[in-house]
Amino acid sequence: MCGIVGYIGKNNALPILMDGLKRLEYRGYDSAGVAVKTDQGVFAVKAVGKIVELEKKITPLTPPLSGGSNLGIAHTRWATHGAPSEVNAHPHCDCQRKIWLAHNGIIENYQELKALLIKKGHKFVSETDTEVVAHLLEDLYDGNLTNTLIKALRLLKGAYGLVIFHAAEPTKLLAAKCGSPLVIGLTEDGTIVASDVSAIIRYTKQVIYLDDNEVAEISGHDFKIYNLQSETVAKQAKTIDWDIEASEKAGFPHFMLKEIFDQPNSLANSLRGRIILSDGKVKLGGLDIVAEKVRAIEKLVIAACGTARHAGLIGEYMIEEYAGLSTEVDYASEFRYRQPVLDKKTALLVISQSGETADTLAAVQEAKGKGLLTLGIVNVVGSSIARATDAGVYNHIGPEISVASTKAFTSQAAILALLTVMLGRQRQMSLVMGERICRELLALPEKMREILKTSEQIKKIAEKYSKFAHFAYLGRKYNQPLAFEGALKLKEISYLHAEGFASGEMKHGPIAMIDGNFPVVMIAPQDSVYEKNYSNMQELKARGAKIIAITTAGNEKIKEAADDVIYIPKTLEMLTPILAAMPLQLFAYHLAALSGRDVDKPRNLAKSVTVE
Repeated sequence: MCGIVGYIGKNNALPILMDGLKRLEYRGYDSAGVAVKTDQGVFAVKAVGKIVELEKKITPLTPPLSGGSNLGIAHTRWATHGAPSEVNAHPHCDCQRKIWLAHNGIIENYQELKALLIKKGHKFVSETDTEVVAHLLEDLYDGNLTNTLIKALRLLKGAYGLVIFHAAEPTKLLAAKCGSPLVIGLTEDGTIVASDVSAIIRYTKQVIYLDDNEVAEISGHDFKIYNLQSETVAKQAKTIDWDIEASEKAGFPHFMLKEIFDQPNSLANSLRGRIILSDGKVKLGGLDIVAEKVRAIEKLVIAACGTARHAGLIGEYMIEEYAGLSTEVDYASEFRYRQPVLDKKTALLVISQSGETADTLAAVQEAKGKGLLTLGIVNVVGSSIARATDAGVYNHIGPEISVASTKAFTSQAAILALLTVMLGRQRQMSLVMGERICRELLALPEKMREILKTSEQIKKIAEKYSKFAHFAYLGRKYNQPLAFEGALKLKEISYLHAEGFASGEMKHGPIAMIDGNFPVVMIAPQDSVYEKNYSNMQELKARGAKIIAITTAGNEKIKEAADDVIYIPKTLEMLTPILAAMPLQLFAYHLAALSGRDVDKPRNLAKSVTVE
């Protein structure tokens, strides 16, 4: 969600901080601010709205801000406690305006601490939970900010990613993590701290990931990491395996469109080196250390949120049909609250693009507490979920910048297909079936390229339906979850009302909504349930519905029931959602772009949801 950047070093901090904020814009925010220590004191500037509004306020102040400003912090805020406003924007400070900090997360006991601090004479100016931390540090300050911070953190409850400096200790930048990600980038001229490697990658590929309950004390090139017992913690730098070009638009008008068109390559990267075609087997190196434990499980629970959960629902169909393993999918946000019945023969698989999704991480912690094997599918190397699970599989798709997930979804579905082959071949799946699935997986990138050629056709269909305010998405079996995903994409970026349904459920209530003003997107490839879907289309047509159908190339009959048809290449039934997702993504994108929406940064949403 919110974005953090901090810098200490030889260079002017302000340009580095502002560049970092711009690279974190995709995370979602409603205000921004920066505070830098200069020869003239601490200068802080905040603004509501986009970063350009912050830049407008900074420009007149550039001379003093650039004078010796080699230490500073910056933040983009997504409002939780208190409305979007300058006074609630970060960074926040203490009463003396000497301690400055930016914070991601939620301090759950802030009201209790605030009441105690007010009694001691502290004056609060914002509605935020974050300001409590600044005043608590002021109250506890003993001349050493590192020692003071460790004392303060022992009193906090909740989640935090913090960057902090004290005007009286200008050679020191502190960072602390608990539940909200922070990464430290090591450069030749200084050190950058950020909530995401996107803010760092322009300057360095050498990074240190902070773990929960760790504090980093940074002085230019040097850093020390402590736990909350004030003990030093040894850390090794890791190398980021993607470059800055991967996070640029490369000529596309939006990151979302770029990422849709990147899917042939991103899917190939997810599959690369993992398929042993001659044996009809799959090698997922990240699971090697738990291979025998995976072989012994009798039930798999998948927990995820949003788009990742929809991929999990597709995986449920795959794993049960082809691996014969009992599988269920849960909302990660509900997993630890509903008291799931679990035993030692059950494994939990979580899915998260960012690897920082708070609800999903909480599900991992709940399962580990019950002694379950925990597995993950994540994209971001070194992320919290990647480190918390017993083993996992990386997507290897590079950064996904647009808030609305596209290439991560198709990658997640493909990795679940790989996992299906692995689980199936451990059990009863034949070599022939394993080889067939693997061969079809390898053919998907080229088939994706064929679908991308229909983008302009889909744009014309979007233009035709751009005046409608309601849409229904229908699918059966493997494409039932895809109906949910298609509706979600439209809601996320166009703000239109869209609902996904299992096709067979229409007659049980939702069909009452259908008329000529409620278009239906029917996902109906020629598969084992095609005839059922076709019957549903006839029922909808009889009620005046306008129908957009997604079906297998060569299916001419469907034109008798559908108003518009989008074709996808033929593939195995279990893999059709990976191909059929792309027209849904393009339809949502074109409709939102035609409506003038902020496609990459839709209102109220954040890319990485790091609080519950």
